[in-house]
Amino acid sequence: MGSDSDLPVMQEAAAMLQEFGIEYEMTIASAHRSPKKALEYGQSAEKRGLKAIIAGAGWAAHLAGFVASQTTLPVIGVPIDSSPLKGIDALFATAQMPGGVPVATMSLGKAGAKNAGVFAAQIIATSDVKIANRLKVYKVEMEREVEEKAKRLVAISSVAATLRETAAVIGPATATPAAKKKSRHRRRKKKGGSAPAQGPAS
Repeated sequence: MGSDSDLPVMQEAAAMLQEFGIEYEMTIASAHRSPKKALEYGQSAEKRGLKAIIAGAGWAAHLAGFVASQTTLPVIGVPIDSSPLKGIDALFATAQMPGGVPVATMSLGKAGAKNAGVFAAQIIATSDVKIANRLKVYKVEMEREVEEKAKRLVAISSVAATLRETAAVIGPATATPAAKKKSRHRRRKKKGGSAPAQGPAS
């Protein structure tokens, strides 16, 4: 990552790697403030046994592209929404790579970091059966969570519909004071009847 301020976002990637049982390392290397370190990191990554690199940065986010230029390993870029432009600058800087130097750019922020962890696992899973199986379990669990949420929503909707029906039945029977007054007036009028017509005086 380009700065320690990026850690709250990049921890999402680390959490996913932990879930899949993948060992990882984290460091800070800025393409602008510490270019030598970023250069050495990219050049030595494959020799140190890394299978993929996740690079997160904000503002003029050149870290992922810079590292990608120094290695043949797949590089996953996470644009971080830390600038006054809300990460749009980082998104363009990470995604708009020239032909021949690809960076797999994720979405902005924590969701992008989480996806970066999953995508790195998918890359490694092509040559690791255990990781591949853990990914399959992860997909099944996601599907189950969605189904559970759907069932809860159906249950809530059913309760709401029942309440509406109850309100529709009870509502009309509850008369307002004005309506009650008119009803009493009509009853008194029916009970008393109309006064008999009087003939001419004799």
